[in-house]
Amino acid sequence: MKKDFTGIVGVVLVGVILFAFSGAAYSFIRGVKAPVSVVRTSAEKKSPAPSGLLVIDPGHGGEDGGAVGADGTKESDIDLAIAEDIDALCLLFGVPSVMTRKTDESLADRFPEDEAGGRKARDLRARLLIAEDADASLLLSVHANKFPDAGVHGIHVFYSPNGEGSRAAAGIAQEMLNENLQPGNRKEAKKANSSIYLLNRAKTPAILTECGFLSNEEELAALKTPEYRASVACVLFAAAAEYLNSKG
Repeated sequence: MKKDFTGIVGVVLVGVILFAFSGAAYSFIRGVKAPVSVVRTSAEKKSPAPSGLLVIDPGHGGEDGGAVGADGTKESDIDLAIAEDIDALCLLFGVPSVMTRKTDESLADRFPEDEAGGRKARDLRARLLIAEDADASLLLSVHANKFPDAGVHGIHVFYSPNGEGSRAAAGIAQEMLNENLQPGNRKEAKKANSSIYLLNRAKTPAILTECGFLSNEEELAALKTPEYRASVACVLFAAAAEYLNSKG
């Protein structure tokens, strides 16, 4: 049966518009997080995975902290915090979801016998395997960016070149982010090239969102606040829900 997410999208986006940069959105999301571990432990024992499943991938982790802000803020921590809020919204609205990581860890040890490409490559292969094994309807990878020019800013969504589903999902996400969080952002969803390993090799529909630049003073300050991260999570969840609804 097709699950209608239309109401979900509306509710979430109204929440973003009303509560962005305030404590209300954060309280709303965090209020449903207490039972997450219990529900996930039970859900992960079930097989096969339900249809319409969202795999949420917090980038980096463990010894790989990703980009680092001038004050030492690690991308991996920002990525995980946003991903946790998306996962909480999935629980609240009944959207099946799986997290590739739930702690500050590398997934490289999933392939201890495979030395090809080193730990970074093994970590990325593990993320792809999680999405494939879960039969994901969409893989959403959460990242933050860094650039030598501190003036560069703006959330940007990339999509896998392997199929039209990824492009459609990225277009929805970029449009919603621009309209609801960064009205001045003129970035458009972009097809990933071979340098983005995860998207280039994804077999499921997959997008990667660079949620801001840690090298930009304003975006770094915003991403360090739970309220803004919750707002980013709300919009990404709404975009994923709209895409899943469009696929039936």
